[in-house]
Amino acid sequence: MPRRVAVTGLGLVSPYGGDLDDFFARLVAGESAVRHLVTQDEPRPLSMPFVSCPAFDAGAALGKPLASMMERFSQLGVAAAFDAWMDAGLARKAGEGENRDDWGCVWGTAIGGVAVLERGYRDLWLHGRDRLSPLSVVMGMHNAVNAHISMQLDLGGISTSHTAACASSAMAIGEAFRRIRAGDAQVMVTGGSDATQTYGVGRAWEAMRVIAQGEGDAAVHACRPFAADRTGLVLGEGAAALVLEDWEHARARGAHIHAEIVGFGATCDRSHLVRPDAGGQERALRAALHEGGVAPDEVDYVNAHGTATLEGDPVEIEALKRVFGPHAPNVAVSATKSMHGHLLGAAGAIEALVTVLALARQAVPPTAHLAGRIDPACAGVDHVLQGRRGVPLRAALSNSFAFGGSNAVLALRAAA
Repeated sequence: MPRRVAVTGLGLVSPYGGDLDDFFARLVAGESAVRHLVTQDEPRPLSMPFVSCPAFDAGAALGKPLASMMERFSQLGVAAAFDAWMDAGLARKAGEGENRDDWGCVWGTAIGGVAVLERGYRDLWLHGRDRLSPLSVVMGMHNAVNAHISMQLDLGGISTSHTAACASSAMAIGEAFRRIRAGDAQVMVTGGSDATQTYGVGRAWEAMRVIAQGEGDAAVHACRPFAADRTGLVLGEGAAALVLEDWEHARARGAHIHAEIVGFGATCDRSHLVRPDAGGQERALRAALHEGGVAPDEVDYVNAHGTATLEGDPVEIEALKRVFGPHAPNVAVSATKSMHGHLLGAAGAIEALVTVLALARQAVPPTAHLAGRIDPACAGVDHVLQGRRGVPLRAALSNSFAFGGSNAVLALRAAA
């Protein structure tokens, strides 16, 4: 029989600088972490709305020796994993008689250590250096985060990374869920991290003309998913981690269970690299519900992919309406990217974490800046315009829909 999968640990590097309680309270209050970023880059600085984590101190979180061996995306990811591990009440190293040979880590990142490569190019071509740090390869490799996590937490099972653009960490969580469900692992660390503040990444997204407009104080309102006047997405950096555990193993050790992951759906649009398809998204949604044994009318909340792009938002709402049918107007839907930004490969992880917290605390964060602005093309669901507390949430979905047509949907239930 498939095993039940509990979420026993949560960790993140918050753009607000606080802990989980502070992070979720600010989201429910509709507080945006978006600010106007202006860099010192030459010949022309980056100037765009952005979400950063200015309070994050890698040396303090990890210790300077360990932090010095990592690029920022790894520092963010390992710090989030350490917090999730602590939240789960687990020791860093295996205790006497404890076997962690099947405990593992599956991580997600879209751009990995691209920053170390960018610095290398500048050093070689602009600063005249003829050699780079011997750590450049191991700091830049996509699997650096899961490698460090596995070593630091004594995890002897699978250790791997997923890269599927903006669905990377949702795919990673889904694969970690599947390993426990199948009985191949007792405990898995999973999630995602990306550090997107590099010159090349910023310029590349600008070139696609999907970056939201907003300078100065106006930047805080720049990301408006589902709004008629939306102008695009806001990039952000960060990390989120979840500890997944065999339900009986968690209960036997007296662990606190935040929520239960019950289903995972993954599909490909198979039609276009960047134009989303409602049919592909619908198949992923239905697959997650089917595996989880969740009826559409049991779903009380959907954390939408909701990037605030002109083309993407209506397609996602269309997919939701197809799946939920007459129940669609009763399904609370919000896009929290409006507040924490788009973390690329880490987006699915931070949104899965938000969904777990919503179920655990019976509260729903809003889509910020949407009141009075809903695009008629995005109508048909219960858009959350203000945070809601004390609402009965039974089951929820977390959507991640990526360039390349990669779709990933996680289905979760409140712990019971």
